[in-house]
Amino acid sequence: MRNFQKGQVSLDEFKLVMSSLYFVYEALEEEINRNKDNPVFSPVYFPLELHRKDALEEDLEYFYGPQWRKKIVCPQSTKNYANRLHYVGQKEPELLVSHAYTRYLGDLSGGQVLKKIAQKALNLPATGEGLAFFTFNNVTSATKFKQLYRSRMNSIEANATTKERILEEAKTAFLLNIKVFEELQSITSGALKNETEPKTLRSRGPKTENAEHFITPNSAKKFATEDQSTPFLRWALIAGCALITLMGLYIF
Repeated sequence: MRNFQKGQVSLDEFKLVMSSLYFVYEALEEEINRNKDNPVFSPVYFPLELHRKDALEEDLEYFYGPQWRKKIVCPQSTKNYANRLHYVGQKEPELLVSHAYTRYLGDLSGGQVLKKIAQKALNLPATGEGLAFFTFNNVTSATKFKQLYRSRMNSIEANATTKERILEEAKTAFLLNIKVFEELQSITSGALKNETEPKTLRSRGPKTENAEHFITPNSAKKFATEDQSTPFLRWALIAGCALITLMGLYIF
């Protein structure tokens, strides 16, 4: 985090993260809009305040140009995340509550901090180009909105079994985010190593096989602190750890 604050984050790395987030939000918001009238999900349907897909499209066009859709790539872990969102939306839509909370309130909580850091580190325009993702124009007070959102979650009418399933899906959402950032770390770590050690083909990126069997919030935070990957991705991973903690503290 200290290195990130000093500006040690590359534009390519930032673009890779934004691209992956685009695929996640494209899937999430497609399923949210499909299920906006679902009695469990509808209390937390806030498209004007929270939805990020359009903002990400704006940012990606700024970074890649008008043909950005042909230039961005979707890593496998990001595809897995999107597939899970589509499955939930089509088969178990009440579980969208977990994914919406995990992503949106995390973005709202850390958005302004990350915006300022990225703007300075990447020398982006003070007028906000390239940073629309972090800007919530229809939320006047992040603190008050989060209070409203949590009160809406607490008002959801669902039986004990459904509530337990929502909490379990929050763990799944957390692990999917971990997997995404693990793979992004592997990609960026491999690219950095190839630049400095062109004769080696082995990446320092962390192994991800069977990660779902041993990753916990504490181990993920330790991994994010000790891993030799870039500071921006370590910060994103630590932020993810905070999300699951908040999930357990505030809902139901």
